[in-house]
Amino acid sequence: MAAEEIQEKQQQQHFWGNEPETEEEYYAIQGIQATKSFYTSPRGLSLFTRSWQPISSSPTTPPRGLICMVHGYGNDISWTFQLTPVFLARMGFACFALDLQSHGQSQGLKGFVPNVDYVVDDCLSFFNSIKQRPEFHNLPSFLYGESMGGAICLMIHFKDRKGWSGAVLVAPMCKISDNVRPRWPIPEILTFAAKFAPTLAIVPTVDLLDSSVKVEEKKIIAGKNPMRYRGKPRLGTVAELLRVTEWLNERLSDVSIPFIVLHGSADVVTDPEVSRSLYEKAKSEDKTIKIYEGMMHSLLFGETDENVEIVRGDILSWLNQRC
Repeated sequence: MAAEEIQEKQQQQHFWGNEPETEEEYYAIQGIQATKSFYTSPRGLSLFTRSWQPISSSPTTPPRGLICMVHGYGNDISWTFQLTPVFLARMGFACFALDLQSHGQSQGLKGFVPNVDYVVDDCLSFFNSIKQRPEFHNLPSFLYGESMGGAICLMIHFKDRKGWSGAVLVAPMCKISDNVRPRWPIPEILTFAAKFAPTLAIVPTVDLLDSSVKVEEKKIIAGKNPMRYRGKPRLGTVAELLRVTEWLNERLSDVSIPFIVLHGSADVVTDPEVSRSLYEKAKSEDKTIKIYEGMMHSLLFGETDENVEIVRGDILSWLNQRC
């Protein structure tokens, strides 16, 4: 890429580029309606939320389905993540998401997640509040999660086995890849140290953005996210993610929800082999797996536009068949 082109990319103000200048104009061009607000969880946390819906939604023409979405570690719902719900809203689905505790605009020390079980409860409470709205009664409802969000979706499923029509799991963090997982005895040391200084941001790790995004100009765009957590992982967060992923990895055979799991073969953040194990071990009667040769962790943004369209198409086809 020429230096002038890179410089032009660096000057982009928004995840969609320079034009249009506001979110409202962007949504109008996409033909959807969007909202943002704050939700107070049962434990009193203020959590930032967004929705993306077809403009045509009404009591006489309801959405095709409801999709409740969960982002990954260090990410948020206000930058590149929302490219996917915008696409799905254009396809007729009502999408809702929230910034997890300590992420984006939600309450909490940035990057600090001391207990994922509480985060699961936050998500389930918010999603249930959406599902109870009269306009969404009798609609099929789906979970959607990226990376850590995929793990949280499976945990939501374990807490509410009858509440969902299916789940879309994008590079789910059912196990941290050995490429980024600290080597023994570091995990044991980190877990011990986290008991005394859980908020300390000192855990050495590779640059997750660089390891996730393939296209160089998209790395620039992702790096401009004003809400992205850029610090080193905190001791308590790493200890908790190690605990949760080990717990999940031992319970893959308990998964019974209909699901599609999508993973890049070149993913070095989460392990595609664990997604294969999920597909093989899950007792779900309706299960689908897509492994994309040569694709990396950020399937729905960081790949070439052509690859992103392939992944989007597979997700849309799976959802269409179940609505």
